[in-house]
Amino acid sequence: MRKIFVILFSLLGVTGVLSDQRPERQIDPFEKVNTGQPGGPIITPVNQVLTPLGIQVELFGLRPQTLALSPDGKILATSGKTHEVVLINPDTGDILDRIPLPPEKTADPAAVSTHILEPDSKGQASFTGLIFSRDGRRIYLSNVNGSIKIFALDGEKFKPVRSLSLPKTGLRGREAEIPAGLALSEDGTRLFVVGNMSNRLFELDVETGTVVRAIDVGFAPYDVVLLGQKAYVSNWGGRRPDRDSVTGPAGHGTKVRVDPITFIANEGSVSVVDLSSGHVVSELSVGVHSSAMALSPDRRYLAVANAASDSISVIDTKKDRIAETVSLRWDAGDPFGASPNALAFSASGSDLYVCNGTQNAVAVVTFRPGRSKIRGLIPTGWFPGAIVYDAPRHRLHIANIKGFGSGKRLKPGDPVKFNSHQYFGSVSLIDTPSRSQLAKATTMVLDNMRRAKIEDAFLPPRVKEPARPVPERTGEPSVFKQVVYIIKENRTYDQVLGDMKEGNGNEGLCIFGEKITPNQHKIAREFALLDNTYCSGILSSEGHNWTDAGFSTDYLEKSFAGFPRSYPDGMEPADVDALAYSPAGFIWDLAFKYGKSVRSYGEFTMGHARWKNSARRSRLKFRDIYNDFINRTDLIEIGCVPAIESLRGHIMTNTIGWSLDVPDIFRAAQFITELKQFEERGGFPQLVIICLPNDHTSGTKANMPTPRAHAADNDLAFGQIIEAISKSRFWKDTCIFGIEDDPQDGWDHVSGFRTTAYVVSPYTKRRTVVRDSYNQTSLLRTIELMIGLPPLNQMDASATPMTACFMDSPDLTPFTAVPNQVALDELNPPPKAINDPVLRRDAIVSAGLPLEKADACPEDTLNRILWRAQKGSQALYPAWALTHVRDEDDK
Repeated sequence: MRKIFVILFSLLGVTGVLSDQRPERQIDPFEKVNTGQPGGPIITPVNQVLTPLGIQVELFGLRPQTLALSPDGKILATSGKTHEVVLINPDTGDILDRIPLPPEKTADPAAVSTHILEPDSKGQASFTGLIFSRDGRRIYLSNVNGSIKIFALDGEKFKPVRSLSLPKTGLRGREAEIPAGLALSEDGTRLFVVGNMSNRLFELDVETGTVVRAIDVGFAPYDVVLLGQKAYVSNWGGRRPDRDSVTGPAGHGTKVRVDPITFIANEGSVSVVDLSSGHVVSELSVGVHSSAMALSPDRRYLAVANAASDSISVIDTKKDRIAETVSLRWDAGDPFGASPNALAFSASGSDLYVCNGTQNAVAVVTFRPGRSKIRGLIPTGWFPGAIVYDAPRHRLHIANIKGFGSGKRLKPGDPVKFNSHQYFGSVSLIDTPSRSQLAKATTMVLDNMRRAKIEDAFLPPRVKEPARPVPERTGEPSVFKQVVYIIKENRTYDQVLGDMKEGNGNEGLCIFGEKITPNQHKIAREFALLDNTYCSGILSSEGHNWTDAGFSTDYLEKSFAGFPRSYPDGMEPADVDALAYSPAGFIWDLAFKYGKSVRSYGEFTMGHARWKNSARRSRLKFRDIYNDFINRTDLIEIGCVPAIESLRGHIMTNTIGWSLDVPDIFRAAQFITELKQFEERGGFPQLVIICLPNDHTSGTKANMPTPRAHAADNDLAFGQIIEAISKSRFWKDTCIFGIEDDPQDGWDHVSGFRTTAYVVSPYTKRRTVVRDSYNQTSLLRTIELMIGLPPLNQMDASATPMTACFMDSPDLTPFTAVPNQVALDELNPPPKAINDPVLRRDAIVSAGLPLEKADACPEDTLNRILWRAQKGSQALYPAWALTHVRDEDDK
């Protein structure tokens, strides 16, 4: 059902947003959504507030990443992470139609049919790339599965009619091209398509679909703009590497230029193509992650959004030189974090409107080449990623990739319905504001992004301040000398701690309660119970970026269209991707910069487990590894290498990160072995990061631990690490943090983002419940303050430090781990040994799930398997606590 929400801000005096319609419901701009409590603002799990201006078109189940206005201005089209194109009335926001994607192959690719075709159930739409033909009778959409989807007007309705397949890439593991930006020739006979995976610009004959030619451009091209006999192509990864380049992996065996210290992609470029010769005539260096482009109305200037440099490059198209670079940070001294990724000129060309994704705003830039500057900010939904300027209406149309966040919007009295995979994108229809309106809108955006908090984060340290658990300013003394940061996998609060009466839990949703996780329960009781802490992302690809870098880049946000280039969680060779990471770096990069010592135990490493005797060819199973560890037979070699080169020399190489075949108690034992060595010789690192992934579970796959055994293994390892530290000589000045990387495989009565978090130290408040709202950036900011680091970026700079978790005087009582009450080698039986037909089916399904890879299983499938495994096949699944959305992006 279509829902349109109109937000009226009398403060801004905005008029004309209602048009002639009566909305189904007006949203109170101060309605709290993600906590399930009406009466507050829409708060994201990354510190920010959403107060989008104008008409909000709700697109439940869709992450809109593309936007196009028909030539006659009557239809606004959008698509993205979805299986359809949505058509919207640009006057009212009414949804006119939802058109399924045509199949990948049609019987006669040369024929333009207008009959309805079977939809493409595997379609994932696009990073970018959605345009109308010049007569408005066709729509072209890039599809990451290697094709261009075509829709044609049949009477008064568009219908799916064709798919044009692009040449294969020739890359192992990624044969399908990733079409991105699109452009049509002046006469409409040629379609130019950016090949993001093969680094080419394709020219297609529109009628036959034949590839006329393919032109090599830069690395990971994103957008294309035509101007006469020239084509401008923006390249996410900049120039192609040469043999002298420092490179890093960028998915499927490809290499991108990287910074020689952080090993994160550090270039962006624009390839200038002479269409007469079919060659690149120049390569212009612009900012990092150069993405969307816009040509000025007089066609003299081309603006390029540099998402990972917080800037716009302006190209003089007569000279093909950079005319100016415009910062999109509100203040020149601000840290990284605006993420300008899409842009559009006003009809006169005097204004340039830019989607600042991470700031949930459109920046208004006064365009005067050589003197351009940001003038104001307009509030939008969550992460605007595409924009169209509608001249006749003096209106901006903006696609908000995350929209309102996750979960079904609440009405008073409704039960809470939240799940982190309930995509809730939106399109904002915003009248261009007057000067006075823009000033007030700017104030709103700055307040929403906690501008004052960001500024305070960079205040200089004061002299003679007493040592505190959490210093108020970077550089002021802390009682802690070192921090241990433990990152676990995929659980919500209610799933684990929902049975704790002390907190805001729902016992009916708890599947790994105290019997299974006695250590986490004991920690929460003896120290602090945090029942209002949130993950900032929804799955491991962004989850490990939030935990380790406090940021999700434009590249990551747009990769949700099926993750076609990589799944950058830092765990497997194919999924390490230097393009995905924040240019501000990871917490370890910051620590290295300021001379701090770092040690990683599995986090951002790629592991292996194999028989030491190479003659043994049998595949290692969990029981083999478990028995080898318990019995100390030393038959198996377990080790890892860094997933990113900046960590080389700073990891323990005889442990492992991701592998559900390796028990977490092995990971704990490896850490504890080194801890004892540090006790003997000193030198305990100031920042320790530990990966404990087994609470992810393996479903009910035969010969793997049962869900409760995997959860118990994770719990015991967690407890053992805390006990070892608390009984070491480092206890008095060590703080331990624990959190999940994401809440993906779960449900929660408050929010699908809510998770378990732990703060353990001598200075942690004992036997108390901390209800202050925190998230992963809060943990990072607290860690930074404790070991004397400034913020990485705008997100952790705006975070609330976890001061409420601590007291002034230490209690040095150590923690004693609780023995497991579930056998850690309790394995799932084979399907034939299961009498219950439902559970037997779950075991069969589990056997076919790609559980060896992080987040590769369809979330809803695994959720239901876990629920029935713990609650029984007849227990009613808590659909009220989540709503299933197609999740092929789960790799």
